[in-house]
Amino acid sequence: MIAESLPCEDRAGHPPLRVGILLDDVRLPRCFAEVLDSIAASRCARIELLVFRSGPVPETLAGMSRLSRAAKILREPRRRSLFLYGRYELWDRQRLAAISDDPLEEIDCTQKLEGIERLEVEPLTKGFVHRFPPPAIDAIRAKNLDVLVRFGFNILRGEILQAARYGIWSYHHGDNDFYRGGPPYFWELVEQHPRSGVILQVLSEALDAGTVIAKGVYATEQGISLSKNRLRPYWASVSFLAQKLRELHDRGWETVLQRAPATAPYQGKRQIYRTPTNTELIGWLAPTVLRKALARPFRRDGVAHWRLAVRVGERQLAEDAKLDGFRWIEPPPGHYHADPFLFDHQGKRWLFFEDYRYAEQRAVVACAELGVDGAVGESTPVLDSGSHLSYPCVFSWKNELFMVPESRSQHAVVLYRAVRFPFEWKRERELFAGDVVDTSVWAGDERLWFFVPRVEPRGRGIHLWLFSAEEPAGDWRLHPASPISMDVRNARGGGAIFRQGETLVRPAQDGSRTYGHSFSLNRIVRLTEDVYEEQPLRVVEPGGADWARDLSGTHTYARAPGVEVVDGFVWATAR
Repeated sequence: MIAESLPCEDRAGHPPLRVGILLDDVRLPRCFAEVLDSIAASRCARIELLVFRSGPVPETLAGMSRLSRAAKILREPRRRSLFLYGRYELWDRQRLAAISDDPLEEIDCTQKLEGIERLEVEPLTKGFVHRFPPPAIDAIRAKNLDVLVRFGFNILRGEILQAARYGIWSYHHGDNDFYRGGPPYFWELVEQHPRSGVILQVLSEALDAGTVIAKGVYATEQGISLSKNRLRPYWASVSFLAQKLRELHDRGWETVLQRAPATAPYQGKRQIYRTPTNTELIGWLAPTVLRKALARPFRRDGVAHWRLAVRVGERQLAEDAKLDGFRWIEPPPGHYHADPFLFDHQGKRWLFFEDYRYAEQRAVVACAELGVDGAVGESTPVLDSGSHLSYPCVFSWKNELFMVPESRSQHAVVLYRAVRFPFEWKRERELFAGDVVDTSVWAGDERLWFFVPRVEPRGRGIHLWLFSAEEPAGDWRLHPASPISMDVRNARGGGAIFRQGETLVRPAQDGSRTYGHSFSLNRIVRLTEDVYEEQPLRVVEPGGADWARDLSGTHTYARAPGVEVVDGFVWATAR
């Protein structure tokens, strides 16, 4: 078993990294305050220096009387043109404050920073660019820092970029492949982009062109609320800095660079995104709100109704792009069926799946025998914990049979052992404490591999962590490449890992457009105790003439010799 925390490896004679923080003052957004906490809790790094910005403070509207603010806005054309965005953002954050943790709420970090050496620097300013004077550079270099972290100052240029051994690390909230500039996560709503990203980069002289060392991609929270769309990427990325400091400490800079996300040409619709003008804001917000208002009287309650589909024959989705031939099976009234897993035992083939009961609003694990012709036998409930269960990952190890279902409602990953396969299972032990969905287990030749999608509870961002163990109930070892995915398109398990010839294939869900929208098949290139690498094979989308015209989503895939099973949902009236 492993606890929720993920500590650094202890390396004799390898001291903690020396970190400096660039700040404007002691007040920080709540998400960045938690980044400081993660450094303080780590054995890999220690904050040695705080560099505060001093000098003239740019004039803002904060602190002015209403009359003074109004006069200033009326006098300055630029402020007038952006007035409505400020009012929209204030209204939106006030709506969110009552229901959620606002990642941008300012926190006084005086106590967190107490006892750390401080240096005040008045930067040399030209427009939005800050350069550090030579005495400040010398003072910072004298601290022999490994990393500087930017939580303050403006665009940085000059020698300060090389004042720490591994440069200045800075968050950029926005997918750098599509969105440069800001405001973060606003234009994703306007353009209805399915994904919202965040990166941790090493700053360079060129704007937004530094080396990206960590990147997360999350589903956009579509609608009119910028604050809601900010929740997932801001909270999910809190862990980035501590993860990369751990990797640098344990594995070295070359490993950090080797594991850097792949670069891609910029694909944004604008070269630089800027705060929307009054005209741009109204042009988006007014018709969006009007469409919602007009649609409301015609909205009907509905549910995502999941079914299973079976296809027999030698064709396999990992090799053949065609989707025809699947036969859909309607569940009994009051139920839906999803998350198929296949398992062969003593000459019989068993289909395990999530059996959801609408009346109870929860699911149990059920199974049915699957005939050679694809006929599904009688469904039998085989595991009921009293709370919601799904994703019944069944595997064998040393002549014993085990199951790891999804049990997020219990805030744990739980191992069950078969007492009388497939109908009776005994709870063996809790393997992992925390919010986890859809754990996939691969039983290798010598070790078990646990692919664990962990959920950040405040924004529901998902990162895929990899662990291994020598026994099903043994202690877990964190794989050094973890997290192996921070991308909503493949971080969540989409079915049992299977062997295709000499290749291992990992199915994964894509929830970027909607939950359960599609799944991908990914070839595992290398899986060792130190290295993990995979490459995409194909993506299976819902709908299509040879597939199922009314299908809205499909998220789990199972295969065995001569047979495949998928799930899919259609929108149906409330059941």
